Amino acid sequence: MFECPYAPNFNGDSGGQQAPGQMTGSRERVNEDCGPCALVIQYKKKDARFWHRPPDDAGRNWAGKEDYSGMGKEESRAAGEDTDFPGMQRFIREIESKLLPELVIASEQQHEPVRVHRVPAPWKTLGVGNYAAVLVHPDQPDLVVKVYAPGRPGIEEEAEVYRRLGRHPAYSECLHAGAGYLVLRRLTGITLYQCLLRGIPIPRQVIMDIDLALGYARSVGLNPHDVHGKNVMLQNGRGKVVDVSDFLKQEPCLMWDDLKRAYGRFYRPWLSRLRMPEPLLDTVRRGYRIWRKRRSR
Repeated sequence: MFECPYAPNFNGDSGGQQAPGQMTGSRERVNEDCGPCALVIQYKKKDARFWHRPPDDAGRNWAGKEDYSGMGKEESRAAGEDTDFPGMQRFIREIESKLLPELVIASEQQHEPVRVHRVPAPWKTLGVGNYAAVLVHPDQPDLVVKVYAPGRPGIEEEAEVYRRLGRHPAYSECLHAGAGYLVLRRLTGITLYQCLLRGIPIPRQVIMDIDLALGYARSVGLNPHDVHGKNVMLQNGRGKVVDVSDFLKQEPCLMWDDLKRAYGRFYRPWLSRLRMPEPLLDTVRRGYRIWRKRRSR
């Protein structure tokens, strides 16, 4: 049985005690009245895919989209002008007339991050991935531009993922999709991987928030994929999902489930205040990939 993340004894392991509540139904499908979060959940026993809503005293409803969709946002974004970011049209002109013509990025190896060879001032590179580079301009510090390297696929799929997610507190938001680039709402914080490197404790609330966010993604027809310590973030005690570019992939991905188990069984009781050397984390990462590959055969 699944342990509701809002139960007092939650430890991050989906194999824990059943949360308080009544269960009725057939062998294949169960209606569960979850006590801690007061939500009736339907799921198949076999795969147990479902999501929970925080109780009223836990803050905003992270399981529902309606509180975060925003009135009139779709119309303003279609015109390239988001009401939260005055000057969006001017920013888009800056991207297309100054950034893109002078930016030089290349994908030199298929499974390695792209290389950024030249960035026009005053733009700064925030990070790179296997498909794209993320840049910021000092005049719009709350926005980032994700520029795909020439020949790298995925921009249409990522734009579609953000379209389905809409506005949700655990995700960024796509405010504009251009030719080869996306304008996204900036998420600030520290990744869970960086927390391990620096010995910064990862609160249980972060795991709950990300769990709920992934459940929400499933509710809009997405398949959370490649969710690991470098793709999720701690921001002011709450959890954020940084990278959603693979959420349209159909094959199952157990990375997040495995990370939750490791959090409950090893991190919380033993490792939460220890700094992890980067070579050790890289060894764990490589070992995990080998182990998971063998398990999937």
